[in-house]
Amino acid sequence: MRRAEPPAQSSAAAGARAEALAADYLGRRGLAILARNFRTRRGEIDVVARDRGTLVFVEVRLRSGSAFGGAAASITPAKRARLLAAADAYLATLDRVPPCRFDAVLLDALDPARIAWVRGVIEA
Repeated sequence: MRRAEPPAQSSAAAGARAEALAADYLGRRGLAILARNFRTRRGEIDVVARDRGTLVFVEVRLRSGSAFGGAAASITPAKRARLLAAADAYLATLDRVPPCRFDAVLLDALDPARIAWVRGVIEA
């Protein structure tokens, strides 16, 4: 008799797990996590953090393979535009605008040992 395979993790569940790994990773490196999944009609920021006096907007990208360029290549110009729009909306909720930076946490697997943190992925 053939044994049933366990159901594959949904992409939404995998994305949520990747975001949790990223937030934990950044927190262990001294960033204060301020928000997760900040959503607007125009876009979403996966993680908002503070790195000393700098507000950091973090895009978390998970790719299961490199057939289409891996996690870094998946941050397209359209995705960058949505990130900037969501960041503008977040900044509108603050009394003053601090220095800001856009980072990416890239995962090619749900493995904390294979996380790449890239600072300054978008010039704004």
